[in-house]
Amino acid sequence: MTRLTSVTRALITAVAALLAATVSVSPAQAGPEPKAPRDFVTLRSVDPTILQEMRYFTPHNFVGERIDGYHQPVCILTRPAAEALHKAQRKLLRQGYTLKVYDCYRPQRAVDHFVRWAEDLDDQSMKGEFYPNVDKTRLFADGYIAEKSGHSRGSTLDVTLVKLPAAPTRPYRPGEPLVPCVAPRDERFPDNSVDMGTGFDCFDTLSHTLDPRVQGAQRANRLLLKDTLEGLGFVNLAEEWWHYTFKPEPHPGTYFDFPVSRKSLAGRH
Repeated sequence: MTRLTSVTRALITAVAALLAATVSVSPAQAGPEPKAPRDFVTLRSVDPTILQEMRYFTPHNFVGERIDGYHQPVCILTRPAAEALHKAQRKLLRQGYTLKVYDCYRPQRAVDHFVRWAEDLDDQSMKGEFYPNVDKTRLFADGYIAEKSGHSRGSTLDVTLVKLPAAPTRPYRPGEPLVPCVAPRDERFPDNSVDMGTGFDCFDTLSHTLDPRVQGAQRANRLLLKDTLEGLGFVNLAEEWWHYTFKPEPHPGTYFDFPVSRKSLAGRH
């Protein structure tokens, strides 16, 4: 009887110690989300006229679901990038166009989500639209997916042009039939942007900004966007007609992970 009591007491002591340890580490694990540096702003606070269609807040992207870290459909950028984009918008409005952003600052956790998806070769649910001609095993080797993104530094954005007056874009319905992003504009998912030759986030060499197969109005549209933004300090990624980075970057070596949310700006607009 005495031996059983001792064993019982030992078990109770061990369980109590385990519970105490669990309680002591939980607050650290559930700590507050990181905040953005003071030089980050919402694009809307700098230029409310630029359209925003934040694709990674929605399931209409190459993964097929909302991406980790996108808590709100809001464009966040470093102030220098946002102010340069505002100058571009003023020039384009006079020509009958508006800018539309698909993505801006992107947290590292979102990039990690992309990597996990790319490693899951069984998940091909969005192939029909976003990478119809590319084998998923090639996404890393061909540079479509990487473990780090310039978007996480805060001065990179994905952007297009919309002819004014801007027509609405209907919502994407998960599970609807997919059309290749390289198909003619009238066949692709309806987007109110001008015809750039491919859809946004199209994993295909046809998305290369100066691909010689893209001619006529499509090439003119790409060059209008490119010339306007590069004249104000942005640099285009040659493999993606929609991808621009403002230079010099305020945070060239830092990859942030605060959520895409107004709360990340600590009370700022």
